[in-house]
Amino acid sequence: MQGERRGALLVAFVLIVSAILGGMYGPSVRATSTDINSLQDTVKSFTHLLAIVQKDYAIPVDTDHAIYSGAIPGMLRVLDPHSSFFDPRAYASLREDQRGRYYGVGMTIVPRDNFTFVLAPMPGSPAFRAGIRPGDVILSVDGKSAEGLSTSEVADMLKGPKGTVVHIAMKRVGDTDNLSFTVTRDEIPKHSVDLNFEVKPGIGYIKLSGFNETTDTEMTDALKGLDATKLDGLVLDLRGNPGGLLNEAVAVSDMFLDRNQLIVSHHGRASAERRYYAVRGNRGVTIPLVVLVNGGSASASEIVTGAIQDHDRGLVVGEQSFGKGLVQTVSGLSENTGLALTTARYYTPSGRLIQRDYKDISLYDYLYNHKNPPPTEVKLTDSGRQVTGGGGITPDVLAQPTKLNPFQETILRRDVFFGYQGGVGGFTTYFLGTKPEITKNFVAGDSALKLFRAYLDKMKIDYTEPDIAANLPWIKREIRKEAFISIFGLTEGYKVDLEDDSQLQKAFETLPQARALYDNARKIIAQRNAGATTLQQ
Repeated sequence: MQGERRGALLVAFVLIVSAILGGMYGPSVRATSTDINSLQDTVKSFTHLLAIVQKDYAIPVDTDHAIYSGAIPGMLRVLDPHSSFFDPRAYASLREDQRGRYYGVGMTIVPRDNFTFVLAPMPGSPAFRAGIRPGDVILSVDGKSAEGLSTSEVADMLKGPKGTVVHIAMKRVGDTDNLSFTVTRDEIPKHSVDLNFEVKPGIGYIKLSGFNETTDTEMTDALKGLDATKLDGLVLDLRGNPGGLLNEAVAVSDMFLDRNQLIVSHHGRASAERRYYAVRGNRGVTIPLVVLVNGGSASASEIVTGAIQDHDRGLVVGEQSFGKGLVQTVSGLSENTGLALTTARYYTPSGRLIQRDYKDISLYDYLYNHKNPPPTEVKLTDSGRQVTGGGGITPDVLAQPTKLNPFQETILRRDVFFGYQGGVGGFTTYFLGTKPEITKNFVAGDSALKLFRAYLDKMKIDYTEPDIAANLPWIKREIRKEAFISIFGLTEGYKVDLEDDSQLQKAFETLPQARALYDNARKIIAQRNAGATTLQQ
């Protein structure tokens, strides 16, 4: 059986090598006899090397790990940062993200002090109905200890077929005895629209966190729920949105553009150019639009942002986007593994290349420390505005987030509001244990602030009264946010976060500018079309 498994791994390896030569993606690339001989020699050398390692290495070798985590990812890494090999767990997770659903208990979990904590159960989920609360510590799942396990490993134990039962042992601050929960797994949706509400009178706000198979439907419902045709403006928040499915990005762009406007194009060595156009059109949704982006907005997010900017449909506010314009074709391989291989590059309607340069920097710097690249090209929007290309989307209006001061950094680094140190829960658990009345109108008052000072003293966190005074609005907001997450769920906590969001405030300020931009572009396009008609006559 082990020999068969290794054989399958080698077959998968050979398939990936063949894919790079063009064997899996398009007939326009032909492998010559020289290519085939070279490939055979390479595979033969690899097999010989693997045999030596298995035979002579100092300790027994996990061949699966050596190939899954070493040979294949290493080979793909020299191509570009986004060609990836997915082992069975990663591939299953990818498919869950794409489908927008999974089967489990429905709660968000985070690592803390060698344990896994419940950040919040999803409203209406099996975990929520069972009485699991934010701050609960997962001790074991079906009798297997969760101590020292990663959140991914704990999540895998919690997932399972719909209708099956899982037994979870938990520790709750304030309870002497451990708690036991018997939870029946169900289908859990992974929403891409996190927030959808009227953030100010007449101003709609939609937070889009990803692009999966349900995004088109969710965005349609969100716009209907807001009655978008009657709004004075809309903010589409794509900050931190890493992207997802191309077709869903096209569908979202289609909701704001006119019919037949180009949304995006892509082409590569072995793939002919393909152009995507708005098919349905905005259907009357012509309100002023602002799109919020930052360095975490990538791929599909940049497709939407680039289309809206190039057609002057809305104003882009925030920070330079990530700059991921490489197209990956995802294919399933043997042993429930998968391959995402770069096959083309994305271009905005004006012809700008989205992809940022990655050849002269380390992978770490590319992913986490990227700097705004100097523009390598200048293109024009529909109204003739200049926009730059060569990596990511440059906002029309730059807006930096508010930076934390040293006191705030200390409080968050010590995980004061939501933590578990030495058997003591975070302040939120401590505070809610006093049974305060929490309504949607709750504001942290003197009693809450007195408890906060006492908690800092208990945890031996240094502070001064001037620290408290200077950060009073921030402290009150954090207390309110965490209390809302615990009582009402993550969505209400996110809303509190927006109350002092400087980038969102800038978006509000620029809505009149977005309206003027769109009106001017429509006027110019109408004049241009009228001129073309006159010439034809």
